[in-house]
Amino acid sequence: MENIKLLNHSDTSFIEHEVIGIPFIQSVDVSTDKPFIQANTVEISLDELSEHHIIPVFIMDNEPVISHHDFIKVTNEVVEDIYGHETILSPNIRLSHPIKGRIPDAKLKPANELLDHEKTLYYERMAFIIEIPTIYDEIDGNRLSLTIGGVKAYSLDNLYKKKGADEHFKVFIGFKNQVCTNLCVWTDGYMADLKVNSIGQLKGCIRTLIERYNPNYHLRQMEQLTKYSLTELQFATLIGKCRMFQHLPNNKKGEIPSMLLGDSQVGMICKDFYRDSSFCKNENGTINLWRLYNLFTGANKSTYIDNFLDRSVNAYHFIEQIRFALQNKVYNWYLN
Repeated sequence: MENIKLLNHSDTSFIEHEVIGIPFIQSVDVSTDKPFIQANTVEISLDELSEHHIIPVFIMDNEPVISHHDFIKVTNEVVEDIYGHETILSPNIRLSHPIKGRIPDAKLKPANELLDHEKTLYYERMAFIIEIPTIYDEIDGNRLSLTIGGVKAYSLDNLYKKKGADEHFKVFIGFKNQVCTNLCVWTDGYMADLKVNSIGQLKGCIRTLIERYNPNYHLRQMEQLTKYSLTELQFATLIGKCRMFQHLPNNKKGEIPSMLLGDSQVGMICKDFYRDSSFCKNENGTINLWRLYNLFTGANKSTYIDNFLDRSVNAYHFIEQIRFALQNKVYNWYLN
């Protein structure tokens, strides 16, 4: 594999390149115009998040938590500091689990009579990505661009304490598949339970993650997936075992590589094996592991925000276990 290619443009109002031979022009305004996660999420701009959503506080001293807006802003500052010579798209933000309220003066009003200034709102859970499209490579004809992002769920924080208690974040750096907006995340680019009590600590941890991440190594490992394929019978066995895994006794589960996707996601993988326009099986019924991996990450888009990144990482390591078994001709419970 070649090293990461760098595109340099004097005009940053657009990026022009070819994806599988088709000219493509992408606005730099937002990191993808398609949802990178669906489930029960809604999209929002950073300005709206900052100007119209209230910020929860620690109950014992009424001090504010590190808000969703703060998290995105500090991540963006680190990205701009490290990759300032590249094109950096504005964050794409998805929210879920709205917490609605009203100001005290409107406490007796019927809901349908509330004025906008009398309503309060914040969302308990948030996920975002920041894309750098000028750092990219291709795998199996799919263009992948470097992407940084994170997840924040206030439900993980103990808001009954004072300011200074640990606040929880999830942060990642990896790649986004331009064909389908699937995120490619693995352990070396992921902090699954980052606990900090200040914005300064948060910023330092994000910087450390980005600086330690090796994008070329990640790309080389993913490219290996294109070299191995499953037959239709092997795929059918794998899908059946995936459904069985959730119902195994706990002692048996401990002996088998975990698979975190639920039954609904496994059903989507099975359907897309036949129907997905980009990653379906070949005419002879085989499917390479890169395509299978993208069926998994595509199905993961229907996962709720709080489990989204954990399942993203699990999807890669699950498929990597399958590759290892095929390469070394060793036993794998999902294939045998």
